[in-house]
Order: sequence, then structure tokens, then C-alpha cells
Amino acid sequence: MSAPARVDPRFVTSDGTALHVVDTGPPDAGVTTVLLHGWTLDHTSWDAVASALPGRVLRYDHRGHGRSAPAPVGTATIERCADDLAELLADRVPTGRIVLVGHSMGGMTVMALAEQHPSLLDRVAGVVLVATSSGELAGSTLGLPGPLGRAFVAGEKALNRRIARLRRAELLKRPGPALPGLRWMLFGKRPSWRDVTATAAMVGRCHPVSMVGFRGSLDEHDRRKALAVLADVPTVVLAGAEDRLTPLRHARVLADELPHAELVIHLGAGHMLPLERAREVTAHITALL
Repeated sequence: MSAPARVDPRFVTSDGTALHVVDTGPPDAGVTTVLLHGWTLDHTSWDAVASALPGRVLRYDHRGHGRSAPAPVGTATIERCADDLAELLADRVPTGRIVLVGHSMGGMTVMALAEQHPSLLDRVAGVVLVATSSGELAGSTLGLPGPLGRAFVAGEKALNRRIARLRRAELLKRPGPALPGLRWMLFGKRPSWRDVTATAAMVGRCHPVSMVGFRGSLDEHDRRKALAVLADVPTVVLAGAEDRLTPLRHARVLADELPHAELVIHLGAGHMLPLERAREVTAHITALL
């Protein structure tokens, strides 16, 4: 069980963006687990996992998410998230071994870290990639067929343009995400409504303009070659069989590029494995520790 969070929940990056950080467990632990959340979510998506992990656990809200400051113009990118992670590690975990666990965009941040800061991989004892992808996400239709899929993509682009034009005061008045739609998009079979409502609350805390900026970065994400840097790092790839955002083919690409990685497919689960399969995700992380 993780110890209470230590003081100093704020870390300011080199470009002046304040990130909200939660740091629990013994500060002198030999290995630190770093949990990285997905797009539109925040560190609370890891609550069930973090509370069950041994040792030190570090998690935080990406810029523009949760309790972190909005991303300055032009910085809502996966590349900048990797730089944020490198800076945070240099400040909070300057020595010792690290296990990196990334869900969705968090997993992409791990790949970008390998691409941009490969020397850090010397300290990485293990990696867990959860419901994520190395690329080819542009124009995703969530599995919707033909005209319906094209209409979804067009509607999403129109909504993003509208959000980008709105003033902050107007954005704060926007309605939260509709629960049935969120459940269909992010979860697999028979999810807990507590998990669905918690996810809606996280999405509601994401800064709208930052959210749109990161959506473009997800489309541009292409780090299949960067996976070579992770080839010798013990890695587990976790996927939900019912995942609509990063379907199984994305997990299989990761497994193909990381031939020594373990691929685990969770039947009946969707994209939100840290909530839907918290116990199993915890077990895989603990095995690497």
C-alpha cells in the first residue's frame, strides 16, 4: 500500500508550465514506478493501481490535464510531454531504477522519451504499455463502418474547430461528456458505472484547447522506429479486446517490433484498462518490480 503523498505537489517545467505531481512511498526506494495517464484523463485514472503497488510511485497530470496548468500555445504535443517527463525525472528521481507505465497517450510519451532522451533508458528496469499505439491513428472511426465512420471524423473535426475558437469563459460553461457515449467509446463489456462517471469527471477537468491540441499530436504520432530503443528493456504490452480507440492491431504492432515483450490481451475489456482491469495491471507492474 502506498504511503501518503509527500509535500510539494507542483513541478514547473523549463517553459514555465506547472504540473500537478503525486509522489508516494519511500523516497529512498531502489525502484520508482512512474505512471503516465492517457489523453483527456489525469493521475486519478491510476488510483486503484497506485494504491496497491509496493515501493515509490510517481504520477502527475500532463500539461493541460487535471490540476496541471493549460499547455501554452504550440506545446500540447507528445514531444513536449516526453520533455516534461525527462525534466520531472531529473528533478524528482535523479538516481535509481525506474519502471515506466504508460496508458494510451502516456504510452506514446514513453515512446517519445525513448526517441528524444535515449540515455534515460539506461535507468529503466521495465516498461508497461497499456492500451496504446506506435502510430497510424489519424482518421480513426472507432470501428464505425463506411458513411457513419466518415461522418464521425467530420463531426469531430468540426467540434475541435469550434472549441479552438471559443473564449475560456465560454469553454467553462460547456456541458460534460455524455455518459452513454463515453461508456461506448472507452469501455468494454459490463463496466462499473463508478468507473464511467469517474472517467467523465476526468474528461471534464481537461483544458479544452489543450485537448484539441493534443488530438492533432495523436494524429501525427509515428514512433514505430523509436521502439528499437526499447528492444532490450523488459516490456509488457497490455490490450483490451474491445478497445475502440487503440484496437488490437496496434498492440500486435508493438509486440512485433518488441519481440521479447509479453503481449497480454484482456477479453471483454476496452480502452480503460487501469480501471477495468486494475488488479491485473497492478500484477504485471509488480512482476517487473
